[in-house]
Amino acid sequence: MTYSGKVHPGGPADVRELPQLVISKISVGPMDNDAYLLRCRASGEQVLVDAAADPERLIDLVGSSGLVGIVTTHQHADHWQALRALVDATSARTFAHPLDAPGIPVETDVFLADGDRLRFGEVELSAIHLVGHTPGSIALAYDDPDGEPHVFTGDCLFPGGVGRTRSPEDFAALYDGVAGKIFGRFPDETWIYPGHGDDTTLGVERPHLDEWKSRGW
Repeated sequence: MTYSGKVHPGGPADVRELPQLVISKISVGPMDNDAYLLRCRASGEQVLVDAAADPERLIDLVGSSGLVGIVTTHQHADHWQALRALVDATSARTFAHPLDAPGIPVETDVFLADGDRLRFGEVELSAIHLVGHTPGSIALAYDDPDGEPHVFTGDCLFPGGVGRTRSPEDFAALYDGVAGKIFGRFPDETWIYPGHGDDTTLGVERPHLDEWKSRGW
């Protein structure tokens, strides 16, 4: 089956099979949050990006293989509603940026700062700290040795623009971070997996960077 990245609340996961990593995307909760289950093909170890809501559905998605880690991309409540239930069910370690960890009501076991690496099995993710949507938002990059990069951006980058900010200063910080640390680092083929809604690629979004900067959102 062909991966589209299009999911809807209550619907099945969309699964993308890479040579070393399997990505399962599912929409949960009333705000159409995207949660991503990442499984290393070699070891079977799994990491969940954002235990956002609907714990029963997420536990079912995880299955008997369990979890070695859960990454919360930022402190907003719609991204951690199922975190406690998933930790209790799987004993997974929790990961977040230290600036947002105090706003997440489940203790963070491992802090992820800019450039830190999270390894499970033979898969390695790198953390990208982005300021503006929240002080401690993180994106996670997987540089596929057999193909294009893949970046899980939380609420910092979507099709059509960067995430919501509350002031011109926050927007400038988020725009500069996304432009420099994501668009400035990765090629057009890079696949973007956001915290809500459909996926996109940097090539689709890159021509609009100046427009985003001019409009201020």
